[in-house]
Amino acid sequence: MNASPTVIVLATVAIIGLSAFFVAVEFALLAAKRHRLEDQALNSRAARAALRNASELNILLAGSQLGITVATLALGAITKPAVHDWFMPVFEAIGLPEASADVIAFIVALFVVTFLHLVIGEMAPKSWAIAHPELSATLLAIPMRGFLVVFRPLLVGLNNSANWILARFGIEPVSSVSSARNPDALGQLVQHSVHTGALDVEYSTRVAAALAMQSTPIRSLVPESELLVMVAPHATVGDVHAIAQESEHHRIIVGTHPLAGSGNSGDLRIVGMVHVRDTLQTPENISIRRFIRPILRLPADQSVYESLANMRRRSSHIAVVMDGGTTIGLVSLTDVLKGLIQAENAGAQEGFPRDSTAIN
Repeated sequence: MNASPTVIVLATVAIIGLSAFFVAVEFALLAAKRHRLEDQALNSRAARAALRNASELNILLAGSQLGITVATLALGAITKPAVHDWFMPVFEAIGLPEASADVIAFIVALFVVTFLHLVIGEMAPKSWAIAHPELSATLLAIPMRGFLVVFRPLLVGLNNSANWILARFGIEPVSSVSSARNPDALGQLVQHSVHTGALDVEYSTRVAAALAMQSTPIRSLVPESELLVMVAPHATVGDVHAIAQESEHHRIIVGTHPLAGSGNSGDLRIVGMVHVRDTLQTPENISIRRFIRPILRLPADQSVYESLANMRRRSSHIAVVMDGGTTIGLVSLTDVLKGLIQAENAGAQEGFPRDSTAIN
């Protein structure tokens, strides 16, 4: 090599630095949690750039791989011959034949370059990016955006070529990474954590019961047969007071029961509900129509988790469970919470005990 050792060393440092940059970008975007980047994006331009990188993962990975490959080739073209030339005189000076010195110098140069590139240029930045994914993703996002802007046509061409090859094997490529887990996958993770001793058994029961809420339909909390405490839409305040005193319920359902002997829950019609508190200062002969409140209606196949969220969002203590246009029955907020507690106590991994008696 005609270049001075100083130039070679500086070039090597620059090449390894570029390799480390592309490796860190690659692993940072794969490990970073998107919701954390979204939280930072409100006040950070770098976080917004990181989100844009994550939204076109294929192009970003193509850019990272291109950068790493070019860095590897550059080390092979610049650093390895220089290291070989530096060691050749040393081995010849100790009396080795020229051919032997050349082979040994080649092996030493290959080892040195591989070690520098693998340890400093790949392993170290990979470990840093995995340990600090959001930090590394935001720090490197803007420079990587600049690289993508300059080399986008080339990267798109390379990416399209790779996608074409994948399509020949029936593989559909994706352009973004998802870190979401479904309840079944999370349940398996909980069980694995218990078996390995990483998670306390008592705590895992609570976690498993909570996960079951995301896959258990709300219809499972509705008893197969239940005679609802109701008043007709034409009832009076006195009727509400009487049934409230008898049932000890504060929220009285307004509607009509199925016809006697029909055995068809589809005949059940629920108009709304009346809270006894609203009628306390009203004469008992007054109609309840102006006190009827709307009642939340939930699809029968909606998960317990989503139903609980809807009930809390609407501040609703009870809800009607509907299967299409058919009324299945009622569930209360207390039912859902009792089901979760009983599932925890029983160590249940899925399903919930049924209890629709508490609609106070």
